[in-house]
Amino acid sequence: MNIDTLLHYINTYGYLMIFIFLFFGIIGIPAPEESLLFLIGLLIDQRSLTFLPAVLAAFFGAFTGMLSAYVVGKYIGSPFIHKYGKYVGITEERWFKVKNKYMRNVHKTIVFGFYMPGIRQISPYFAGINKISFLDFLLSSILGTVLWILPFILAGYYAGSAFNINPKYVPYLGLVLLLIFLTVVFVNFFKKRKA
Repeated sequence: MNIDTLLHYINTYGYLMIFIFLFFGIIGIPAPEESLLFLIGLLIDQRSLTFLPAVLAAFFGAFTGMLSAYVVGKYIGSPFIHKYGKYVGITEERWFKVKNKYMRNVHKTIVFGFYMPGIRQISPYFAGINKISFLDFLLSSILGTVLWILPFILAGYYAGSAFNINPKYVPYLGLVLLLIFLTVVFVNFFKKRKA
């Protein structure tokens, strides 16, 4: 989806589109979440959106996506993995290793996993599958959602105030962030491999 289409949807449907895009981005349907949050900040600076409704729409979109994925993981995930996991290489041994690693860092993964594409989509499903208590998941999700959406929206807002940024260039921010993420992953991988 190009930026013109995204802007058209936001102009036509307003805050509902912010909610929908972030909801679907969290549950795993590809969406440019970071770019969208930065764009929301730019649009707030340009007076196309109002700060509080935009932040609330972003928060509830991401948070509702987290809760939905948790519920799906809790009630559907485990039986699905046990029944069909063997067809995609998920053996009991592999599942046990992943589960132990996830459970050691569950709160950090939920809160800071928002900053890692892929992890933010998988994390709530894993939390549900591993039967993390709902209250723990709820509190971690609220904290993670706030710590994720606010910095990106504020970065867009302040960058828009300081520079004349054309919204058409905002999707490239997502590519830059992806490249930074992949660089960090590869550097860490090779450091561990050398050690």
